[in-house]
Formats: sequence, C-alpha cells, structure tokens
Amino acid sequence: MTRERKLWTAFIIVVSVSFAALLYFGTEIYQKAPPFPSQVVSQDGTLLINGQDIKDGQNVWQSIGGQEVGSIWGHGAYTAPDWTADYIHREALFILNKWAAQDYSEPYDQLSKEIQAGLHERLVAMIRKNTYDPHTGAITISPERAEAFAYLQNYYRSLFMNDPAMDSLRNDYAIFAGTLKDSSKARQMGDFFFWASWACVTNRPNSVITYTHNWPSEKLVGNEATSGLLIWTGVSIILLLCGVGIMAFFHARSREEEPLTPREDPLMQQKITPSMRAVKKYIWIVAFLVLIQMTFGVVTAHYGVEGGGFYGLDLSKIMPYSVSRTWHVQLGILWIATAWLATGLYIAPSLSGKDPKYQKLGVNFLFICLVIIVFGSMAGQWMGIMQKLGLKTNFWFGHQGYEYVDLGRFWQLFLFVGLFIWLALMVRPLLPVFKSNSGEKGMLRLFIIASAAIAIFYGAGLMWGRQTNLAIAEYWRWWVVHLWVEGFFEVFATVVSAFLFVRLGLLKTKTATISIIFSTIIFLSGGILGTFHHLYFSGTPTAVLAVGASFSALEVVPLVLIGFEAYQNYMLSRATPWLKDYKWPIYCLVAMSFWNFFGAGILGFIINPPIALYYVQGLNTTAAHAHGSLFGVYGILGIGLILFVLRSLYRHKQWNNKLIGFAFWATNIGLMLMLLLSLLPVGIAQAVASVSKGMWYARSPQFLEQPVISTLKWLRIIGDTIFALGLFAFVWFVFDLQFRKDKHPDDRHDQQPVTS
Repeated sequence: MTRERKLWTAFIIVVSVSFAALLYFGTEIYQKAPPFPSQVVSQDGTLLINGQDIKDGQNVWQSIGGQEVGSIWGHGAYTAPDWTADYIHREALFILNKWAAQDYSEPYDQLSKEIQAGLHERLVAMIRKNTYDPHTGAITISPERAEAFAYLQNYYRSLFMNDPAMDSLRNDYAIFAGTLKDSSKARQMGDFFFWASWACVTNRPNSVITYTHNWPSEKLVGNEATSGLLIWTGVSIILLLCGVGIMAFFHARSREEEPLTPREDPLMQQKITPSMRAVKKYIWIVAFLVLIQMTFGVVTAHYGVEGGGFYGLDLSKIMPYSVSRTWHVQLGILWIATAWLATGLYIAPSLSGKDPKYQKLGVNFLFICLVIIVFGSMAGQWMGIMQKLGLKTNFWFGHQGYEYVDLGRFWQLFLFVGLFIWLALMVRPLLPVFKSNSGEKGMLRLFIIASAAIAIFYGAGLMWGRQTNLAIAEYWRWWVVHLWVEGFFEVFATVVSAFLFVRLGLLKTKTATISIIFSTIIFLSGGILGTFHHLYFSGTPTAVLAVGASFSALEVVPLVLIGFEAYQNYMLSRATPWLKDYKWPIYCLVAMSFWNFFGAGILGFIINPPIALYYVQGLNTTAAHAHGSLFGVYGILGIGLILFVLRSLYRHKQWNNKLIGFAFWATNIGLMLMLLLSLLPVGIAQAVASVSKGMWYARSPQFLEQPVISTLKWLRIIGDTIFALGLFAFVWFVFDLQFRKDKHPDDRHDQQPVTS
C-alpha cells in the first residue's frame, strides 16, 4: 500500500470514528438537556409560569438580539451581563436579605460571618434541590423563590422597557430604552431567564452538580469548581505535551524538500476564462463588505465605553449595540467566506483552461444571490431587533439570536442552497481534469471533499427549530461555528494554499498531496471532537466535558509547530526572482501561520482547559481569542487569497506595493495592539475578578466602569485606528488596481497575451 493510500485510509478512519462519537454524545445531550417544564408553581400551588411562556420568552430574547445582548450560559456579547449569572446573584441576595431581615432585622452583609454561613447553607440546600417532577412536568419552588421571581420580573421589565430609573444602568449595558415595547413579552423573557438560571443552580437527578456543571461561579449558591474540572484539565495538559512530543518527533524525521525554482511564472501562462473574469465583482463586494464591517466594529467597540452614544451622537435609537454587533460579526463571516468562495470559483476553471457551458451565468447568478442574502438578512435583523416583526416572522426573516448564525431561517436556507450552487460550479470545471491522467487528482479529491463539507456542514444550522431547547440548539450551533468555520474552512485553506504553491511550480504535486492529507488528519483528529470544548457548561452531560477537554488539547498540537509552515512559506517566496510579484500574498500566508499559533493556539488554549473556561467563559479573554483567530487566521488568509487572484487577473498591472505593504503591516500591527493594549488586559483583570468574587462581578458595571478598566477599554482606540487604516488601504488598493497603468514591457516576467 502506497503512503498516500495509507493516509487516505487514516483520514477515513479518523473522520468516521470522530463523527460517530460526536453524534453519540449528541444523543446524550438530547436525552439529558435541562427539561422545559410544563409549568412552574409555588409550594402553595400558585401558578407562576406556564411552560409555553418559557419557550416564547426564549423567542423574545432572540428577537432583541439574543446572544448579541449580553450572554446566556456564557455564550454571547460582553458589554451587558451574562443574564444567568446576573439572575442567580440577584435572586440569592434577595432571599438572603429577606431571611436576614426576618430573623435578625439587619441586612445580610451586616451579619456576622457565622450567621451568614448558616443562611448560606440554608440557601444552598433549598436552591440546589431538583424539584422537577418528570411525571407532571412541573417545577415547584419555595415561597421565597416565588417572591424573588416576582421581584426580578419587575426588575427586568423596567430594564428592557423604558423605566427612567434604569437609564444609567441601560447606558452601562448599551441597551436602548424601549428595547421591548410590550410588557407581556418582557414577562415572557423574564420566564426564560428564570429557566436558564434554574438550570445553573439545580442539581441533575441523582447528582451533586448542576445541569451546567456548576457554572457560573457563584459562592452564594454553592456553584464552585468541581474535581472533574481539575482532573480533566490535568488530562488535557498531559495530552497536549504528549501530542507536541509526537509531532516534534515526526517533524524531525521528515525532510523538507528544497523549493523548486521555475524560471517563469506558470500562472501567467494560464488562460483567463469568462467565468474567471466574472469573479472580479466578488472581490469588489468583499472590499465593500470589509469597509462596512470595519465601520460597525468601530461603532460596536465604542458602545463599550459610551453606552448608547458615539462621541456624543446618540445612535442607539436607529442602530443599537445589538444591531451593530450583529452586523459586525455576521459581515466578518460573510466577507471571509465570499473571499474563499471567489478563490475556488477562480481556481477551478483555471485547471482545464475553459468554462463548462453556462459557467459564467452560474457565477453571476450566485453573486446576485449572495448580495440578496447579505443585505436582505441585515435588513431583517434590524427589523427584528427594533420589534417590527412577530416572533414567528422574526425567526424566519429577522434575527435568530444565536451568535455567528444570527440570520433568519429563510436566509439560512437561501445561503445553504447557494453553497450547493457554488459546489456545482466548483466541480463542473474539474471533471475533465479527473478524466485525464493528471497527477493532481489526489489533491483535487481533497479539494472537492473540503468544498463539499463547506456546503454540507452549514446545514447543521438548520437542525434546530424556533423553540428548540437551548442546550440542543447550542450543540448544533457549534457544529456550524466550530466544524464549519474553524474545521472544514481550515481544511479548505490548507488545500488551497498548497495548491497555489503547486500551480506556481514551487512544490511537487505528490509531496503537497501527502502533506495536506497528513495535516488534515492531524487537525481533524482533535478538531471534530474538540467541538465539545464550547459545550462544557451548556446543559450537557459530564461525558462531554471529558471528551471535549481531551480532544480540544489535541487541536493545539499542530499549531505549536506552525512556525515551520511559516518559515517554509517565507522560503518559497524567495525561491526565484519573479516571485517578488507574489510577496504580499505569500506574506499573508506567513502572517496567517503566526496568527494560527498566537491567536488560535496560545489565546485559544489559555481559555480552553475546563478549569480555565469555568472562570473566563464570556469574558474579554474570549474576545481576544475570537479576534486573533477569526481575522488573524481566516481574515488574513482571505485577503491573501484575494491577492493571489488579483495577481493573476491584473497580471500586467503595476501594483502599488507601498499601499498594499502599508495595508499588510497596519492590519497585523493594529490587530496585535488591539489585543495587547485592551482586550487581553481587560480579560485578565476580569478573570481575576471572576475567581475572587464570581462571574456576575466580572461582567458588572461595578467592575467594568472602574477608572483603570475604562482606560484599558479606551486604549483600544490605538490598535483599532491603525487596524482600520490598514483595511481602508486594502480596499483602496483593490479598487485602485482597476485604473492603474500596465507594467513597462521590460518589467514583465511574461510576454504572453492576456486571454479571455
């Protein structure tokens, strides 16, 4: 059996076993998710909540932006509180103060430590007892909890509606007055907050840990780190060290080939078909979306320091924080995806040098579909958040409330179909290549597998319904966010990067094929089951914690040695003089390798071990990782792929190297300053606060509005400004190419005519 065939066998085994385990534990999540009750009643039989109101309340929460307005179970935005941590703390204080006043006629915080300890144990015994009756479907709560529930219903109604007494707090949370206009919807959302918080403090049946594995940290209700968190953190670190050692051994055994040195640029010899030329408009829309996303990013970041304003201008009434953050996050995914899809549409016909019938029409049709999806979904999200849609209409055309998959179900379906159109447009030009005896078949096979996975796995976002249990919806959402964005896009990126070097004549096809299959196996062996590290505290059974901790550590293993990939790409860029035309595209691949190591690897691993994530989930440490990996890895790579395509499309144009050079360095330096001056320091300070006082405090205005923290948040403007200037320079570069003069004939490395 050849080495390549052995690798393909290993690839099939890894993917099959990993998905079997992912689906098996998925069935466990379905069976053991926190139950939706049929009703919530007090001990005297008074009906407090109808079960349907909890489901409707979840939809109300989604309609105002959901995870773009604070977070639930640690997943979501960072400016407003985590509503479950906030609810638990306020409920606990209400009950403790009530008991203190009844029994001792003093506030709880003025009692002696001994008395406080007694009341604390009394509260823990009451609040952690599971009173859900599986036969009747009812949850029964004590009179004290019923009073706390009524108090918190009034509190959240005042906060999310328009009580003037809440103006200051709304400003701290970047929530606009009148977020909810209907008191019945506010009541239903309060019902949902109760249920989500109930799952955090209620022990699972026959267990001493809650449905969310004692998350969030809150000493008042006995939510503290379990021994399992410590044990599996230790296991994950041991596995990481073993994995790094094994990878280092195999890397030491392998011999890097010297790069080939073709005398002329092979890409300059390829024909440019009509469909390849049609890809140009994709690049223009990418540049336009980059500009819009950057603008909303600036506005969103500023909301974190000025609440509802932007340098004194009140934007909250027309574009509240939840809208700007939704668009910022969504456009980031969409422009990166469009850049990658455009690269695929450009590469596929280039292999045979001709278009299949109607290929250009298909490329143009898909472009129109993408534009409709982007701007149609944005309009729907604005209407949903501004409460102009009913709950059912909002689900289909407005805002689903789930971060990274915010767009309404109709737009999801539209995009899903669009991805299959893209897949067909990718496969059709490759069929003649497969019928030939080309040595690129192995690489193209993985190219098609990665492309098919991008189309297929987005469908995981269709697996939940309008009122699906949040624990189950989170399971499928992370299939999209982790497997689709972080998983198969990573495979696609690996294949495309290697393929471009092969087409440039710098790598042998066989060597590149073996390398990318091996890299894919290593990545997916940890990456598929590593999905569970996002679900430790999302109402999942304990086994998810064990599996997620073990395999998420293995995700980091290939990233530890990513510097060798960066060095190899850099050496390839120096292999022959004509490669100076590809300096900046290749530098983007080098930068991508760095951010893979730092943004995805280091910043990812410091928050992934269970004991770390228990205290930092939902803090700015997560935001640092998200920016460092999403833009640092996928965004920089998307820009690099666009530059490769532009180099081929505008092969005789004189590039403005100073402009694109400034864009490259400004975006990378600005991103690093954004992380080191603001996001990471704030996140570390929050982590200390979370460990010492609890998650509620780390996300509270009392902590985030301190002068030191406010200064750190303001310091972000330095990195943001440099970063924004870099992106603006990139956009200017893209449109400027259209009007630049051709190179002087003496400066051209190739004299072949441009073929259309």
